[in-house]
Amino acid sequence: MKLFEDYKDKLPVSLIEGIKEELPEKVSEAQIKKILELVYDEYIASLVNPGESVGIISAESIGEPSTQMTLNTKLLAGVSEMNVTLGIPRIIEILDGRKVIKTPMMEIGLNKKFSGKEVKKFAMKIKDTFLNEFVVKVSTDIAKSSLKLELNVSLLEEYDLTPKDVNVLIAKKYDSKLIGNSLVIKVKDASIGDLHEVKGAVLDLHIIGIKGVSQVLPVKKKDKFVIMTSGSNLKEVLKLDFVDIKTTKSNDLYETEKFFGIEAVRQLIIEEVLKVFENQGLDINERHIFLIADMMSYSGRIQGITRYGIVSEKKSVLARASFETPVKYLIGAALAGEVDNLASVVENVMINQPIPVGTGLPGLVTKFKNKK
Repeated sequence: MKLFEDYKDKLPVSLIEGIKEELPEKVSEAQIKKILELVYDEYIASLVNPGESVGIISAESIGEPSTQMTLNTKLLAGVSEMNVTLGIPRIIEILDGRKVIKTPMMEIGLNKKFSGKEVKKFAMKIKDTFLNEFVVKVSTDIAKSSLKLELNVSLLEEYDLTPKDVNVLIAKKYDSKLIGNSLVIKVKDASIGDLHEVKGAVLDLHIIGIKGVSQVLPVKKKDKFVIMTSGSNLKEVLKLDFVDIKTTKSNDLYETEKFFGIEAVRQLIIEEVLKVFENQGLDINERHIFLIADMMSYSGRIQGITRYGIVSEKKSVLARASFETPVKYLIGAALAGEVDNLASVVENVMINQPIPVGTGLPGLVTKFKNKK
């Protein structure tokens, strides 16, 4: 339609496509023209003025509501063992770009519509399950230096396992034999202490599932199931044939970067920060989060808002020195003979000059006429 063509250079393509999708079936050309005019007016009004100090505004807009936050919040996601770190601790984790987070989680998307029963089976295959969950009773025979482990056969069947499968796994490490539904493990010349040590080690052996995934919870979202997990291991999860790669995600920034790239990290930062604020009932314009996510990812790698991340990349010596370790940066700059062009806000504040934003941005040039 010609009307949309006329606005191609005036509005972003995403906005035009959004208007097309939302338009009702029966709409006149005059109505479309009116909609485009209104959208254009809103778009122009939303643009940032030249010289606007967007960084400071974003910092204030995020910092101020953060003071209203509960200091340490944990959300229970259906089961008592599945905690999600929220509040100030989660904000710090994300904005510092921390490699080790308190509660790593995954949301595993499925590539087809499965029944609740099927999804439960998939979830059981994902959960990191140890031998102690399948053992009903443990007997210690000191005279024969052996351990007898009675297995829960009905529970093994739920996991599509047999006592024979378990014995094959145990026999890789120990002298194990299957007698009926029980495992008998012999330990040569063992004292009582040795038998107890072996017992603890055997019960802690990994039997099925993905290492690191301690809890699973099938959840229905709209008309499809997803599997929420406590613990994250994208490398192994993405190998499973029932998993949809496009809708599977982790809340770990570095794991996301490794498997999906830096653009996925940017999106994850936005979603995770907004989730924290929404959970606390705080309203914040998402554009401030966009700016932070851009700053943390624009270099092609994750950079936290720390002296080792974004601050270390600043060209200005004084800007680097203003953040936590001034002496180190000033001495380093003096030895290297660095020059500071005083191009941004912080360094101009430090030396009491007008800052290059707003009215301090344009420079006035006066033309004098030569007097004869």
